[in-house]
Amino acid sequence: MGHRPFARRVGRVIDVPDALAASQHRYNGAAGRAFVAALPRRAAHFLDRWELRADGPSMHGVTALVLPVRRADDTPAVLKLQFLDEESAGEPLALRTWAGGGAVRLLDHDRDTCTLLLERLDHTRMLAHLADTREAALVIARLLVRLTAVAAPEGVRRLGDVAADMLERVPGALRRIPDPSDRRLVEDCAAALREVVTEPGDRLLHWDLHYDNVLRGLHHDDEHDDNHAGHAGQTDHADDRAAGRAPWVAIDPKPLAGDPGFELCPALRNRFEPGEIRWRFDAMTDVMGLERARARAWTLGRVLQNTLWEIEDGRPLEPVQLEIARRLREVT
Repeated sequence: MGHRPFARRVGRVIDVPDALAASQHRYNGAAGRAFVAALPRRAAHFLDRWELRADGPSMHGVTALVLPVRRADDTPAVLKLQFLDEESAGEPLALRTWAGGGAVRLLDHDRDTCTLLLERLDHTRMLAHLADTREAALVIARLLVRLTAVAAPEGVRRLGDVAADMLERVPGALRRIPDPSDRRLVEDCAAALREVVTEPGDRLLHWDLHYDNVLRGLHHDDEHDDNHAGHAGQTDHADDRAAGRAPWVAIDPKPLAGDPGFELCPALRNRFEPGEIRWRFDAMTDVMGLERARARAWTLGRVLQNTLWEIEDGRPLEPVQLEIARRLREVT
């Protein structure tokens, strides 16, 4: 939900960033262009339907437009207008299941469009901005403990199905890797995944918990988390403290039902430091209480997933992914 500059005005309700239009065209073709064209009308509809008023400049990621709003009672919130696909379809179900336990609160949603009304967090304070990268990795691990403690509800995509599909695509992908050492590395990732694919797990996974997808709560302060009396939403903040809610909150899940070991790779890949891969893996598996061999196998499976996308899109293999695989190959 980070700030992005926008280049042109569309309608009188919202600004549609050129970058969002370009990404929708790239990934979703004609359907993406139709989504972008409908955004002003869709925004106006939900502002009226949920009695919202705009409260600041729009923000966006790759697939969604996010509007800061205020509700009828003046509570700050955000309106998330997103492209409906298999990844986004499960988001409201996951957020409702977590009910604010480590993840952003869902206030309302529209089933047909997957438009979401969410609590507002502090988008200027991402975990990516935390200077101590080791502490940032531990924040991710502690959030994952809370998120994966919950069994996945019916209707969420299953990791077992995703993994089986990946393994079916491996032979064709291997033929497209010219470098023998890279090809062996991808084969090793596939072999590791085969060891665990028959026991895919049933926990509710976020799937995309990298450092930009963790924000500070709107009323949390680094030193004194409870010193903001008098702000709108103070009652919710008091409830957060009573419930032991952490100051860092996960956003933008692409939920799966599966093994928590599949969650580690984004924290290894983002804010990448080759010498920290093993430390982060060891620390996160320790905090989360994971069996190291299984976590290693599922992490290599996640590397395989990313690598398959690169091959199938005609892109060169990402060196970061290969380095993660090399360093984790020896983990026992």
